[in-house]
Amino acid sequence: MRDSSVPNTIGAIVDQGLSKYSGTVCATKREGVWISTNVEDFIEQMHACAAGLFELGIRKGDRVAIHSENSTEWVILDQALLRLGAVTVPIYTTQPKNQIAYIARDARIRGYIVSTAELFAECPDDLMAIPSMQWIMGLRGAFSDDMISLQEVMDSGRARLKQDPELIQQAQVEGDDLATLVYTSGTTGKPKGVMLSHANIASNVLATADRLPFSPPGRMLSYLPLSHSFERMVSIFYLSLGFEIHFVESFLEIREDLAVVRPKHLTTVPRLLEKIHAGMMQKAQEAGGVKGTLARWAFGLASQYDVANPKMGGSYKLADKLIFSKVREGFFGGCIEGMTSGGAALSPKVEAFFNGLGILCGQGYGLTETSPVVTVYDHTNMRPGTVGTAIRDVEIRIADDGEILVRGPNIMQGYYNMPEETASVITEEGWFHTGDIGKIEDGQLYITDRKKQLFKLSTGKYVAPSPIEVALISHPLIEHAVVVGSERKFCGALLVADPAAIRQQFGAEASEQHIRGALDEVVASVNSTLPAWEQIKKYNLVNKPFSIATGELTPTLKVKRRVVSEKYRHLIDNLYES
Repeated sequence: MRDSSVPNTIGAIVDQGLSKYSGTVCATKREGVWISTNVEDFIEQMHACAAGLFELGIRKGDRVAIHSENSTEWVILDQALLRLGAVTVPIYTTQPKNQIAYIARDARIRGYIVSTAELFAECPDDLMAIPSMQWIMGLRGAFSDDMISLQEVMDSGRARLKQDPELIQQAQVEGDDLATLVYTSGTTGKPKGVMLSHANIASNVLATADRLPFSPPGRMLSYLPLSHSFERMVSIFYLSLGFEIHFVESFLEIREDLAVVRPKHLTTVPRLLEKIHAGMMQKAQEAGGVKGTLARWAFGLASQYDVANPKMGGSYKLADKLIFSKVREGFFGGCIEGMTSGGAALSPKVEAFFNGLGILCGQGYGLTETSPVVTVYDHTNMRPGTVGTAIRDVEIRIADDGEILVRGPNIMQGYYNMPEETASVITEEGWFHTGDIGKIEDGQLYITDRKKQLFKLSTGKYVAPSPIEVALISHPLIEHAVVVGSERKFCGALLVADPAAIRQQFGAEASEQHIRGALDEVVASVNSTLPAWEQIKKYNLVNKPFSIATGELTPTLKVKRRVVSEKYRHLIDNLYES
C-alpha cells in the first residue's frame, strides 16, 4: 500500500517546494537580459495559465505540445497542464517538420504552444489541419492571425478564477495518470512516444533527492533542453527543494553564464565538460612565465586525482590555493559544488580532472523510459568510469547476454500506440530491457556499450565502439569520432577535427597534411591502449562539423550513428577499398 504522506503527483511535489521559496524561483536570459520571477508571481501565473487552458477546453487526458526554448514560461505552462491532469508533449526546438507532424498526429495533440515566430516558421504549414488540433498559442505574443497569445490565455484564466477559485483542484489528478508523452529524439528509427505517469516522475524526483549532496539555498543553471526528460526531471527536482533555476536558451554563452549565475550545481552532457577540460589544458600549455608553469603543474596534479582514494596532501593544498580556487571563482562563479554528467560516457580522465579541481563530478545513468534516472554517483563511494549505484526502490540486474535490466516505480507505462514494441522491452515481471550492455562490481554499474552498437568484425571478434570513441574525443583536436567496421576485417573511424583547437595549434591556414599528422599521433596513442582487433587501422576526416541542424547529433549532442553511417557511406567504404 502506498504511503499517503508521500506525494505521488508532480504538482504535489512542486507545491511542497514552492513553500520553501522567499524570493526568485526562476530567471530566464533573453536577448542578454535576465528576467526574474518571484514565488508569488510564479504561483499566480501558473494558476492563471491552468484556468486559461481550461477555458480553451483542455481537460484531463488532453495532449498539449510545448515547442520552446528553455524559459520560466515553459515551466509555468508545464505545471499548469499537469495540474489539470492534461498531458505535456515536449517538442525540441531542433525537431524537423516531418517529425513534428508525426508527433502531432500520433499524440492527437489538441493545443500547440510555440515560443517565437522563428520557431513557428519551422512547424508544418498544416498544423491546424490535423483533426485533433483546436488552437495554437504564441508564448511571446500572437504572431499569426489564427493564433492566441499566452497573455490572452492568462487574462482569461484570471477572470475565470474570480468566478471559480477552486477550479484547478477539481481535476483530481492521481499518481497513475499520464503526465507526459516524450517522443524519443532517437539515434535510430522514428520517434516513439514514451508514456510517463505522475508517479513515475514523482518517484524519480524523490529518490534522486536522496542522493545528491547539495542543499538550498543556491542557484542552478539549466542549459540542456527542457524537452529532454533528464533536464525536465531535474527542473522539477530543483523546484521541489527550493533552488533558483536560471534558464539559458542557448549554451553558446555558457562560459559567461556560469560566471554570472554562479551555480551551485550543473547537470550536463560529457561533451561540454570535455571541451572545458580541453580548453583549460590548451590554455595552460600556451601560458608563459611563472603563471604558465604553475598552471601546468597544478593541472597535472588534477589530472592524476584518484576519485576512489582522494588524498589532500600538501602539494594539492598549495595547488588549490594558487590555481584551483581561482579557476572555480573565475570560470564557475565561485559557488560550484558539483556537476552531474549523463547521456553518454564521460572520460575517466576528465572526471578525475574536475574532481581534482575541487568540484564533485560524477555520472548518472538513465533513459527516457525510466523517468529517467536509474543510477547516480555516490559521493561517499566514488569509482572512476562508473555511473554510480541504483537510486532508491530501483533494481538492476545483468542478463546472460550482458544487457542491463531495470525494474522499479520509474519504469514507463509503455510506448504510445505501440503495444508490440512495449511488450518487446518490458517483461511480465516488470523488467525493462535498456538496450545497454554493462556490468556491476561492488554495487557500482559500469556501462560498456549499447547492445545495438556492438559489432562483429569479419574475423569473428566483437568490438564495443563507445570506449574507443571516448578515448579519441578526449583529445582536444578531435570534436567527434565514430568507430566503424561491422563485418569488415578491421576497425576504422570517421573523425571530425575541432576547428578552434586546429586554429590554435596550426593557425588559420592549417593544411590537411598538418592536421593528419597530428591526428595520426592521437590515433596511435589511443591504439597503444587497445587490443589488436580494436585498434584503428585507418581513418577518414569529415570536413563538415556534426550538428543538430544537419542531423548528425541529437539535441543532447549524442552522435546519431545511423545517420552518420548513411551520410558518409562513401568515406567508410573508402577505408576498405584497398
